[in-house]
Amino acid sequence: MFSQFALHERLLKAVAELNFVEPTPVQAAAIPLALQGRDLRVTAQTGSGKTAAFVLPMLNRLVDLGGPRVEIRALILLPTRELAQQTLKEVQRFSQFTYIKSGLVTGGEDFKEQAAMLRKVPDVLIGTPGRLMEQLNAGNLDLSHVEVMILDEADRMLDMGFAEDMERLCKECVNREQTLLFSATTGGAGLRDMIAKVLKDPEHLMLNSVSQLSEGTRQQIITADHDQHKEAIVQWLLANETYQKAIIFTNTRALADRVYGHLVARDVKAFVLHGEKDQKDRKLAIERFKQGGSKVLVATDVAARGLDIEGLDLVINFDMPRSGDEYVHRIGRTGRAGSEGLAISLICHNDWNLMSSVERYLKQQFERRVIKEVKGTYSGPKKVKASGKAAGVKKKKVEKKGDKKAVAKRKPTAKPKANAPLASADGMAPLKRRKPVAE
Repeated sequence: MFSQFALHERLLKAVAELNFVEPTPVQAAAIPLALQGRDLRVTAQTGSGKTAAFVLPMLNRLVDLGGPRVEIRALILLPTRELAQQTLKEVQRFSQFTYIKSGLVTGGEDFKEQAAMLRKVPDVLIGTPGRLMEQLNAGNLDLSHVEVMILDEADRMLDMGFAEDMERLCKECVNREQTLLFSATTGGAGLRDMIAKVLKDPEHLMLNSVSQLSEGTRQQIITADHDQHKEAIVQWLLANETYQKAIIFTNTRALADRVYGHLVARDVKAFVLHGEKDQKDRKLAIERFKQGGSKVLVATDVAARGLDIEGLDLVINFDMPRSGDEYVHRIGRTGRAGSEGLAISLICHNDWNLMSSVERYLKQQFERRVIKEVKGTYSGPKKVKASGKAAGVKKKKVEKKGDKKAVAKRKPTAKPKANAPLASADGMAPLKRRKPVAE
């Protein structure tokens, strides 16, 4: 029960109003420590309820201070506009019975309007690193009074190249008393470096490791011959699988547009979402998808974070994601909050090694599936290594022009002796050397 936490009565009232009864594992582990003021480094999968795990302790700190203030007191940093907008809604829902005001600063929105909002000084500021840096450099942002800073999806922000911006924004929050860092994966050296720089004696919480990922989600692969064959499989799945909503992920914008176009041509109600889309179009696509205006969303990884859509129970990887972490975030869209989901990856010959790498990362093997109606000729490599990757034929090394090592290995050509007879042009009798003629 949420009443077990030492939360302010106004926050508990909001929790009850929103029908939050039993805290999720990440909430049960993180909220008590965060309420004590500890710095936290939390690894928890997408859809585990981590937003409430950092929003409630943050609001509790601010509501206890009482009285109106004229400075930004909390900063929440996130990788994408969609995740930032969703987090803003969560903050507003939990703070509905308080006087705490929140604001949003992301790309794709009017810069001057955001600057005007910042002049009103919200208590909680939610934003993406790029646009926050623009407002900071324009002199519109004062973070010197921030007490608590939250880095959500920190691993994703680092993947997107925001390391320097994240560090700068952390330094601007010079007087902060608490930092909470959340990620869906354990990350790599970059994340460890960031943790060392921004957290003070943090408590590490590891929940829902990737090996336990999405226990309610079945994970399958279907082999395909080429992209056109993949499109035929997608159309069969959308026509025959039982689902409420589906997302189809591609690795490129061009392919997302193509798949979307083919679906629309077959009268499938679908939307497309990627980085080249105008912010208004992106908002419209997400809202209509949430409201059921369409059952299918075709997207690049811009949508892999921050989409919390009820009834999303089918994820199709048209392209295999390029890393295990991206796979985790994609299939994290389904099987949320204990519900069941299905994740299907379409695998042709150039996807196989990526797929086997993801299997090793997750320490599990995906279910192999064959659909008779759209069965192709490719069923996987003829030979596989112990790692699961395709065993290829070793190519002979082609000697490169100017390769010194290759030149050194060649047998030296025998030079003719100084007085040796020269061979005639027809290879018959040797020719006698002529004495040089004086000029």
